[in-house]
Amino acid sequence: MPDPIIQVENLARDFGDVKAVNGLSFAIEPGRVVGFIGANGAGKTTTMRMMVTLDQPSAGTIRIGGLDVSDRPTEVRRRVGWMPDAYGAYDNMTVLEYLDFYGRAFGYKKAERQRRVSQVMEFTDLAAISDRPMDKLSKGMGQRLCLGRTLIHDPEVLVLDEPAAGLDPKARIEFKNLVRLLAGQGKTIFISSHILSELGEMCDHLIFIDAGRIVHQGTTESLVQSHGVALLVEIRVAGDTAALFHWIAASPDLEIADRMKNGARVKVIHGDTADLPALLRRLVLDGVAVSGFFKVERRIEDAFVDMLKLNPPPLP
Repeated sequence: MPDPIIQVENLARDFGDVKAVNGLSFAIEPGRVVGFIGANGAGKTTTMRMMVTLDQPSAGTIRIGGLDVSDRPTEVRRRVGWMPDAYGAYDNMTVLEYLDFYGRAFGYKKAERQRRVSQVMEFTDLAAISDRPMDKLSKGMGQRLCLGRTLIHDPEVLVLDEPAAGLDPKARIEFKNLVRLLAGQGKTIFISSHILSELGEMCDHLIFIDAGRIVHQGTTESLVQSHGVALLVEIRVAGDTAALFHWIAASPDLEIADRMKNGARVKVIHGDTADLPALLRRLVLDGVAVSGFFKVERRIEDAFVDMLKLNPPPLP
């Protein structure tokens, strides 16, 4: 097993009495795509800012490629690309000028800088709009430009904070494809997002945090199959759904997860797949006009919510 390229141990960050990050520990192997998931205020951005040397831990350590980010920040910055959730757009500056500026900032001389900028624009599909003012770009093209800036110095580790936020479906698909291409080049990608289903498709590993602490680590499959979380069943009925909703409300082992126009997705509390035939039999015998009944593969969003219920934050 290779040595981890990212090593976080007992990481904490306090802002006065607020514990934004509270004892995080995880390790990431080279070449992995890792999703970093949590609600607003969970500590994601604070953690990522410490990883890229923009903030200092109150306690604990972060190592990138074996380098302590607090002790050797300049060396870490050469190895890490940081894409924040928002970036500044400058007046009277084109796409090409923006990327060229960052190439100069990283110390590239003219010929090498032109080569790097050209490669980045080709990869991010920005060459056709190289002379367009950067403050006139669409949201999707703007995110591509921000990713291009992140790639200028060819970092081996990419830390991306909400890169797909606000993108339309087409732009999200395009951005997801870029992430997979970068992963195919062997880059290690640490990415946060609120679009959990897309992270599940892109990522090899998921880290879920809540109130500054880790509540789950593992693959998408390990999360949706976690012990102790509810089984989901979709029940469809012919005609009015009122009888179904009333029947569910009277069943202590059931809970409505989603209401639909022709039925509901239902959580089976403390049940498993072997209990489903008996559940369907109860429905039919009690006169509910069932037209469809099947197990639902749990969405990653549902699994995350259930995981938080199983791991409530400690009392202050």
